[in-house]
Amino acid sequence: MLRALFTIFIIGFTLYSFFDCARTDQDQVRKLPKWGWLLIILLFEFMGALAWQFIGKPKGNRGPRTRRPGKIIPPDDDPDFLRKI
Repeated sequence: MLRALFTIFIIGFTLYSFFDCARTDQDQVRKLPKWGWLLIILLFEFMGALAWQFIGKPKGNRGPRTRRPGKIIPPDDDPDFLRKI
């Protein structure tokens, strides 16, 4: 039973790290290109996932959150518009 739980944990952690790396912007990835980290996670599974979490993943502060261009915001929800009033 313990072996099955450990196996499920390793598979889950590896999948989490793979998708976390895939969703991270290329500009934020540290040390290697994003495709390199994805390849390492796939080839070395748990050790690659650990390496991604401690070496390649961006630090907790990912910078200021900015709005995507082209997103339409109504004036009553736009903080810039409300400051001008």
